[in-house]
This record gives sequence, structure tokens and C-alpha cells, in this order.
Amino acid sequence: MGFKQIRAWFPQPKALLAAGTLIVLAGCSSDRYFMVPKEDLGELNSSVQSQRATLVTMESNAQVRHEQLMVKQQDHTDSIISAIQTQVEKPSCPPMPAQKVCPKVDTSKGQVARLKGKIIVGQVENIYLADPEQVYSARIDSGAETSSIDARNITRFERDGSNWVRFEVPVPNSEELVTLEKEIVRRVRVTQAAADDPERRVVVELQFAIGDLEQVAEFTLTDRNDLEHQVLIGRNVLRDVMLIDVGTEFATKLPEAIAKNRNDS
Repeated sequence: MGFKQIRAWFPQPKALLAAGTLIVLAGCSSDRYFMVPKEDLGELNSSVQSQRATLVTMESNAQVRHEQLMVKQQDHTDSIISAIQTQVEKPSCPPMPAQKVCPKVDTSKGQVARLKGKIIVGQVENIYLADPEQVYSARIDSGAETSSIDARNITRFERDGSNWVRFEVPVPNSEELVTLEKEIVRRVRVTQAAADDPERRVVVELQFAIGDLEQVAEFTLTDRNDLEHQVLIGRNVLRDVMLIDVGTEFATKLPEAIAKNRNDS
């Protein structure tokens, strides 16, 4: 290789100068954007340390205020409890009252047992009807809507523009009959298991007594001569007034005055 060829292969001095200038400028640019001066790092560290000290001081102050608040709240609670204990007297048990002797039962008014204000009756009770002034053995039947009484020779008639009925009721333990006249309240249809067609019955109002209970209720008139009991008490009397104890009979007792009058007669 000749000298001229080697010279041609090496770059010219002007090209070398240009390349060196570019490298120097690139290094300056890199220091400008990626390097932080030491004096700036010192200021940044000082700022961080100052903020950290401020946070520690704030946390300490908050802890102190919380403890002061808890102490104040406890003092307030203790004062309230002390005031309550001072004003409220300690309860004391009252003296036991003297035991009262149960009063004697006034049998002249009749005797009944009650549960929650309702009279307890058995399956069979003695009932006093005021108009015939007779005591009958009555079957208590919650399956019947309306009470009924044994009536014979039922005759309807008119009186003063109203419908009335004349009928006879038996005297217990005898062949006698007592005649009564009552205004008809209404008529009902009663269907019995042994009958194909419903029976139309007359309804009248009668005053009666069971135990110490006296009231007026509706009774249908029907011939009960072939039945064991001459009176049947249904739901119209039982409702809201009586409870049935199916395991007992004659749970009530009529007033002595009624029994005395029956014995005198």
C-alpha cells in the first residue's frame, strides 16, 4: 500500500475536529439534564429532615391531646355516677303483708268457677227459668247455634199487631204443664240429622240463671219429650261468657233462694 492510499483511508483533520466537537457538546448536555448539583441535594435533605421533624411533633401533640380528652371524659363519667348514687336511694324490700283469710262464699248468690272472667260449666248444668219458675237439667252443647226449650201445644196468634205464641212447658219430675205466652222474636230453620227436611221453629226470649249469672237469651221452641234434657244451651249463651269442662257435670250451683223456693213449692 502506498502512502497516498494510506492517507486516503484516514479521515481528514477537519472531520476529526467536527467529531470531537459533537462529543464534547453531548457530554455537557448529559450533565445538564441527568446530574443534580451537590448544593441542591443538601437543600433537599434539609427539607426532608424538617418535614419529618414536623410530623413527629404533630403526632406527639395529637397523642397528648387524646390522653387529656380521655382523662376529662373519665372525670365527667365519675361525676355523673356519683350524682346518681347520691340521689337514688337503695331499694329495700317492702314488708310482707299479713295473710288475709279468704272470705266465706255467699251461697245466696250462687257459686261458679271462673277462668279469665268466663264461667266454667260442665256438660250438664241446672238452669233456672224465671217465667215458669222452674229448674231444669240443661245439656251444654257448643255445636248448637241457638238454645232451645221443651215446649208443647205451640199456638201462634196476633196481639196488638204483633206475632205472639202460646206454649206449655213441663214441670220437672211431674206430669204438670205451665202455660206461657211470649212475643215471637224471629223464626229459624233447624236441620236435624234424623230428619230429611229442615224444621221451622219459633224463637222467643226467656230470662234464666246459671250459677250467679242472670241474663236474657233467645230460645227456640221444640218438643223435647223424647230427649233426656228438657233444655239445651247453645252458642248464643256460651259465646264470650262460658267455658265448657267436658269432664264434669253440675260445675255451678244456683242461689239458695231459688232452691228454697222450689222446695217450698
